Amino acid sequence: MKLLVIGCGQCGGRIADEFFRLNVRARAQRGIEITTGVFAVNTDIADLSGLTHIKRDYQHRILIGNQKTGGHGVGKINELGAEIAREDSDKVIDAIRTAPQFAETDAFLIISSAAGGTGSGALPTLTQHIKERYVVKPVYNLIVLPFKHEEMTEERTIYNTATCIKSAYLVGDAVFLVDNQRYLSKDLSMKNNMAKINRSVVEPFYDLLCAGEEKKPDYIGTKIVDAGDIIQTLVGWTVIGHGTSSLPHRFNFPFFGKHDFRNKVSETDKGVQAMQGAISELSLKCSPTDAKRALYLVSGPPNQINMDMVRGLGSFTKTIASEAIIRSGDYPRGNNSINVTVILSELANVTKVMEYFSKTIRYIDAAKKKWVGAEYEQRAIEDIFKDIPSLLS
Repeated sequence: MKLLVIGCGQCGGRIADEFFRLNVRARAQRGIEITTGVFAVNTDIADLSGLTHIKRDYQHRILIGNQKTGGHGVGKINELGAEIAREDSDKVIDAIRTAPQFAETDAFLIISSAAGGTGSGALPTLTQHIKERYVVKPVYNLIVLPFKHEEMTEERTIYNTATCIKSAYLVGDAVFLVDNQRYLSKDLSMKNNMAKINRSVVEPFYDLLCAGEEKKPDYIGTKIVDAGDIIQTLVGWTVIGHGTSSLPHRFNFPFFGKHDFRNKVSETDKGVQAMQGAISELSLKCSPTDAKRALYLVSGPPNQINMDMVRGLGSFTKTIASEAIIRSGDYPRGNNSINVTVILSELANVTKVMEYFSKTIRYIDAAKKKWVGAEYEQRAIEDIFKDIPSLLS
C-alpha cells in the first residue's frame, strides 16, 4: 500500500519525517516504495526548520498563515489553526499534486497531535478538503493524544483534543489513535523520548505497507495483505500494534531432531507470543472485543511460517475479537524473528475518547459561567467609572 503522508503542526511534522525515513529504509532494504510523497504543514517556521528527512523546498515544507501569525504559530488556539488551514488548503493541495508518484497513491494519511493549535485545527480541515477533491481515495487520520501531565496542567489541551478527534471522526475514513503515554520512557531525556515515541508510532506500519508492494516472488506471501484488505478494514476509531518473538537456534531444543514435537509446538507458540506482544503494544488501550473489524499480518523466515502457526493466530484473534470481521495474511520476510502486526478497527467504544468528551463539556460549562461573571464585573466597573473624572483630554 502506498500512502501520501501529510504531517500537520510540530508533532505531525515529526512523525511524517519518520514516515519519510521508513520509505528510505523500504527502498534500501527491499527495493520498494511505500509512500508517494511526504509533506509537512505548519504555521511555525522554526518547527518546519527542525525536520530532518522531509525535503527542504517550499513544496514539501509548507508554511501556511504567515500573514496572520508571522511564522510563529497560533498559540494553541486550534480554531485559528482550522481557519488558516481552510484559507490555505489550495496551497497544500497544489503542493501534494507535485509528487511524481501522486497517481500511485492508494490513500492519504494526515497526522497531528490533538492537543496543539496548528495540527489540531488543520488536520480535520485538510481531511475535509482533500476528500472533496479526491473522492475515490480514502483519507485516514493519525492523531496523537496528549501526555497525562499535559491533561492535568492545561485545560486547553483537553478542549483541543476533544474538538480535534470529534471533527476528524466526522470527516475521516478512519482515525488511528495513539496514546503518547504508552510509549514514554522515564529514563530518557525529553528529546530522546520524543524521537523514540515517533519511531514507535511509525514502526508498526512497515511490514503492513511493504507486504502488498513486494516485487520479489520469494517474498510474496501465500495470502497477501494488500491495499484492498487494509482499506476494507479501516473504519472509524482504529488502533495498531506490533509484536516480535525471537527465534533461537532450533527453538532451544538442539538435542531433539528438527521434526521433534517440541520444536513444532514452539514454532506455533512463537506466532502467538508475537500476537500477544502486538496486542499489549496497541497504540491505545482498548478492549479488542469492541472491534468490528480486525487485520493481522505475520512476517518472518519463510520456513518458519507454517499452517499451524497461521491457524493458531487465527484462533487467538477470533477469541479476543469475537465480533470482528477478520482479515489476515503472511509476509515471508525476516531472519531471526516472527513479527505480527495487528489492526483493530471500527471500535464501538473507546473509553479514553469518551473521557475527553465528558471533560470538555464540563470545561465549556465552566468557561461560560466564568465569562458571564467577567461580563458582570466589567459592567460594574464601567458603571463606577462613569462617576469618576478623567484626566485625559
